[in-house]
Order: sequence, then C-alpha cells, then structure tokens
Amino acid sequence: MRIPKFHMCGILAILGLREGSQSFRSTALELSKLLRHRGPDWSGVYAGKNNILAHERLAIVDLLSGSQPLFSSDQKVILAVNGEIYNHMDLRRSLSPDTKFRSNSDCEPILHLYEQQGSQFLKELRGMYAFVLVDEKDGSFLAARDPMGIIPLYYGFGPDGSMWFASEMKALVNHCKVLDVFPPGHFYDSKNKTFQRFYRPNWWDFEHVYPDACLDLSALRGALEESVEAHMMSDVPYGVLLSGGLDSSLIASIAQKVAKKKGLSQIHSFAIGLEGSPDLKAAAEVANFIGSRHFNFHFTIQDGLDALNDVIYHLETYDVTTVRASTPMYLMARMIKASGVKMVLSGEGADEIFGGYLYFHKAPDSVEFFQETVRKVQNLHLYDCLRANKSMLAWGVETRVPYLDSRFMDVAMNIDAKHKMTRDEASGQKRMEKYILRKAFDPSSFERSEGDQEETDAYLPESVLWRQKEQFSDGVGYSWIDSLKAHAERVVTDAMFASAKFRFPINTPLTKEAYLYRSIFESHFPTESAVKTVPWGPSVACSTPTAIKWDQSFAQNADPSGRAVADVHLVGESK
Repeated sequence: MRIPKFHMCGILAILGLREGSQSFRSTALELSKLLRHRGPDWSGVYAGKNNILAHERLAIVDLLSGSQPLFSSDQKVILAVNGEIYNHMDLRRSLSPDTKFRSNSDCEPILHLYEQQGSQFLKELRGMYAFVLVDEKDGSFLAARDPMGIIPLYYGFGPDGSMWFASEMKALVNHCKVLDVFPPGHFYDSKNKTFQRFYRPNWWDFEHVYPDACLDLSALRGALEESVEAHMMSDVPYGVLLSGGLDSSLIASIAQKVAKKKGLSQIHSFAIGLEGSPDLKAAAEVANFIGSRHFNFHFTIQDGLDALNDVIYHLETYDVTTVRASTPMYLMARMIKASGVKMVLSGEGADEIFGGYLYFHKAPDSVEFFQETVRKVQNLHLYDCLRANKSMLAWGVETRVPYLDSRFMDVAMNIDAKHKMTRDEASGQKRMEKYILRKAFDPSSFERSEGDQEETDAYLPESVLWRQKEQFSDGVGYSWIDSLKAHAERVVTDAMFASAKFRFPINTPLTKEAYLYRSIFESHFPTESAVKTVPWGPSVACSTPTAIKWDQSFAQNADPSGRAVADVHLVGESK
C-alpha cells in the first residue's frame, strides 16, 4: 500500500521574470527563509528560464522524503503546494490507467489532473491548499486557493511585471509595491490573466432557497464524524485544540472515538488560559470525560503582552479580535511543539456556519440570520482561518479544521436557517445558540433500530454540550482583554490617539487598543497595499458591519468581545 506524503509548508513563487530566474534565485532563497517557520523540516527550489518556485516543508507523513517542488514525468510541469488533499487516493483512482506516479505525495494527483483536465479538476479537490503550478511547455502558470481560504496565499507584482505569490505577506512586502490577498475558491490562469471562481455551492448566494426544510440531525452528526475521520491522516504525533467550548469539544470527542475504533494511540488534547480561566476548567472536564491525554497550559498577562509584537508579525493583521485571540494560541503553539506534536485538529468555523456568536440572538428573522452566516463564512479567511493557520505555524504546528470541510459545509449550510435561529419564529420560544449542533450530539436525539448494537455513548458531558458560547479571547480569562485595554491606555497617549486620523488616514483606529496594534503592524508592513489587506469596520461580538443594524445598542457598544452582548450572555435558553 502506498504511504501518502503530506506537505504543510510555505511556498514562494516568482513567475514571468524578464531577466531570467537565475538573477533572482538568491533573492528567492532569502525570501523563502522568511517562511521557514511554516516548514522547518526541508527546503526545495526550482529555477527555470523565467520562473522560480521555492518550498519550505513541514513533514507530517513519510518523514525522510517527499520534498517539493514536484515534477511531472517529463519534468515540464512543476508544482509547489501548501496543504493537504484528503481525497488524494480517490483522485489517483480516477486518473487514466497509464498515469505514472513519481511519488506517494497526496499532492501529486494535482499534476496529473492538470495534464489531463486543465483547470477543471479544481472542483474535485477536497482539502486545504494553496498551490502554484508552472507549465514550462508554454511558459504558463496556474495558482489556486482552497474554497474557504484555510491556507493563506498572497500575490503581488514586481517592477518588471513579474507575478509573485507567497504563503505569507512578509515575503512580498519589500519587493511588490502592490500586493493583495489571493481570493479563496479562485484560481489565476496566466493564459487569460484573470481570477476565476471555481467554488460556488448552491448556498453561496444570498437568494438561496433551501432544497429541503426538513432537519436530519443524524445526517448532520454523520457528516461531522466523517469529516473528522478524514482529517486525521498523519504519521506523526497529533492532537486536538480543546478550549472546553462546544465546537472544539465535539471535534475532540469524535477524534477520540475514531482513534479508539481504529486501535490508534490516545488523543492528545491541549488548552491554554490564565490561572482560573473558564476554558481550562471546562477543557479538563471534557478531557476526563472522553479519555484524552490532556495538557492544560497557563500563561500570564505579561507573557501575552511580551508576545504582541511577534504575534502581529506572524499573523499579518491588526484586527483587534484576531490579535486578542491569536496571542494565547501563539503561546500554546510553542508549548505544543515542545511536546512533540506537529498536527492538531481545531474547531474553527462552527460559529459562522451555525450562527453561534451571541449577537445572533438579535437576528430579526431567518433570512437575515442565513445571510449573516454566509457573510461570516465568506470572510473566514481574513479572521479565524488566518488565526488558526498562522498562530500555529509560527512554530511549525499544522492546524486542520473539520467544520470547514466542503462536504460537511454542504450539509450544514443547506439546513434551513429557521432551525438554526436562537428562537422559534412561530412560537417565539428561545433556544441556545447552535441548538441543532448540540441536539445532533445529544443522546436523546439518537435513533436506534431494534437490535442495533452500535455504541451510543454520550459524546460530551451535558454541562459542556449545553455550555453558552465563550469567544476564545474571553474564555482564556476575562482579565486578558481588560489587561490589553489597560496596556494600550498606558502606551498610547491621548495626544497620539487624537492624531490617529492623520497618522492612519486609511482604516483609522477607533480605540487606543486598535491604535497600538496598527502601530506594530505598520512597523513590519509599512505599505498602503499591506494595510488594505486587513478587514476593517465596526463590529460587536464578532459581527459583520451589516449585523450592527440588528440592535440599536450595538452602535453604541461596538466591541468585538462576546461580553458586548450583555443581555444574552449566560442566559439559559431552553433545550
């Protein structure tokens, strides 16, 4: 049996150079080093006539080989990939019988699919990825990013008209006057010089009509179980990020059940928080319940403040919510790496798919509720996906996100939003956020036929299954956010803040905390195009600017903390 090779890494590509690639080879190697934290295990480079591909590898399977770039049989098509292709075995079987594979890489099918189908194959990929492919037969190239933007990718233009791609902006900012975020679910084909969307499921548009109003909790549960199992491919020690909230706890529980069923080793679980944080207490309870080998990490306020500069450098954002949540995650990643674990499963995406943020309690109707979930999902690459990927890979730890699997999302996003609402539209009865996800894993909803002996043990303690939403930056300890605000008050003077609109005319910071993060960001990324890669606008408890219109009080209290929605926090809705 072939053993697949997985490639989480950093990629850099400089394409269409007028002076030839050799004069830029040393530049490419130096810039690729800026991405080595993403792939510390090995490096590879290809320099053709006018194109360069560089790759920094994090070895997850087949540790002693599997370097990139990858080459086609005739050496004319060259590929550098950052990511994982979960259905690679199915793709191998779908290729023509005479296809000659040169490796066991999960990414190699991309080469052969391109040769046999052109760009049409992108709809067949299941995974998280960003890649650049060069076809030296005609000098063309193809770049693409996964549907949700789980894997980061940036592009820019050199002064000679060449096109540059990199996993992180830091490799481009000093060489590309103009750069931007590569849009998720798109590919760029140099033959027509345009971005084209290849991912547009039926639920993507705001005018979506649900195919079936019926709610099948068993199908929802089965889809998530299948996704978690698909994401557990690894040949190195791996684990789960366990905050003690619903989303990560379900992933951890399912993963532990899969491991037990397959006779695999005990799952490692990891949590971080300030001393006495609600997340640490809940995470320990879950770990004890599911039987994982658990690690509770502590950090201090000073640890977090000391890390802010590095966090913003690695995350490449000044978004307040992202910086708040990324700092503990960044600290945890270093501790996880020290434990020997190189891959973790995480719970990002569930809040966007199911309307789990507390402000969703204010949604006026199911149409608004649905449209807000679509807006949130479409912007995940700028927030939670960015945080989960870059916080962990700053220390060479790969994060996988089963909720954002395309197959699971097709099931979950096609559930009529009336079932996701935090109140019944007909009766007005209130329900807890993410009610249907909780109910799908509540033993009371399990259906068993007569004589069925399948295991139906509870997935989680009831106290966790029905625990109210805590945003990660809140759950690690409420004093974390308060301390960040206090720190910003000390560092940013009133005079500095009064001149914010002059120093930062684009996306002007509205608070001293935002001013602090923006100042750090621009010390690393000083260009206007870099500033514009970060989303900006009013938010309450992680809402989009559109949802602020749902409640008059939101406009007066636009803070990204979940505590901003005070009248629903810690409210026990009916089950």
